[in-house]
Amino acid sequence: MVETTVPQIGWNNPRMAEIIQKDGTWAFDGDALRLTPGRDKDVGLLRRELGELIVPLGALAGVSFEQGRKSGRLRLRLRDGADPLLHATGGRLAEPHDPYRLTVEPDRYGVAEYVADEVRDALLLEGVPPEPVDGYLLPGPPVPVSASAGDGTAVFDGERVRLEWNWKTEEAKASAGPRTIPLADITGVEWQPAAGLENGHLRFLVRGAPVTAPPKYDPNAVELWGFKRDPLMALVAAAVQARLPHPSAAEPDVRQDAPRPAGEPAGDDHDVLLRRLRELGELHRDGVLTDEEFALAKRAVLKRL
Repeated sequence: MVETTVPQIGWNNPRMAEIIQKDGTWAFDGDALRLTPGRDKDVGLLRRELGELIVPLGALAGVSFEQGRKSGRLRLRLRDGADPLLHATGGRLAEPHDPYRLTVEPDRYGVAEYVADEVRDALLLEGVPPEPVDGYLLPGPPVPVSASAGDGTAVFDGERVRLEWNWKTEEAKASAGPRTIPLADITGVEWQPAAGLENGHLRFLVRGAPVTAPPKYDPNAVELWGFKRDPLMALVAAAVQARLPHPSAAEPDVRQDAPRPAGEPAGDDHDVLLRRLRELGELHRDGVLTDEEFALAKRAVLKRL
């Protein structure tokens, strides 16, 4: 595969960093990363169905590149709450299906480092904080969306979820027939992949209907058995999640506006700064921040304590 990675000069696009691999293409223009899945047989079904994703710089918490003997990995770290897909799946997407990982061939390690450095530089220059956000910065999958796996089919049209059962569904669940759940009645989404001998599920948390049964018998859940099409249920989960109130919106604002001595951080502010220091340490250990970047960011936080 022929690859060209040339910084491009333009009026609205002063610099472009791009890496093209069989696994996919990542292109960064200073404002956003464009992630396009490749056509290689190892690209997961979910990534193919998601198609091209545009991730704004403000949604990123960091990027890392890990070299390996046979291949390397570019990895994006998004800010908590920025992407409904990551929120709905709880970060449990396996690598073939994770759109925020890219397999890099050894002869393109230099290009991968360049792309990662450009993203890091932009995050520092723009002062993008890694803290959680209070609103989704990615839109989630378009609707209508549907997926069939495990013991049923889930369909979401933007206003309601419809669950239909197949011949493998337990009689106790299938006997009531197809289930329609208005979006207004949904308070949350659970997506869990199958792992080992444990089955996975896509479950909708419904107002006034406490979870008392395992997914196998729950009429608001589709049970997943670890087959090829299971990850597509994450599309439905993300599409619903994107149209629910953002998780931070449910948190009451308990901050107090009482005056405090000049230069003394409020209790909440102090906790935020301490959490920021821990996050910086994690980014440094993960290779997302260089020694110099870590020292600079750490000094800035310490000055505010």
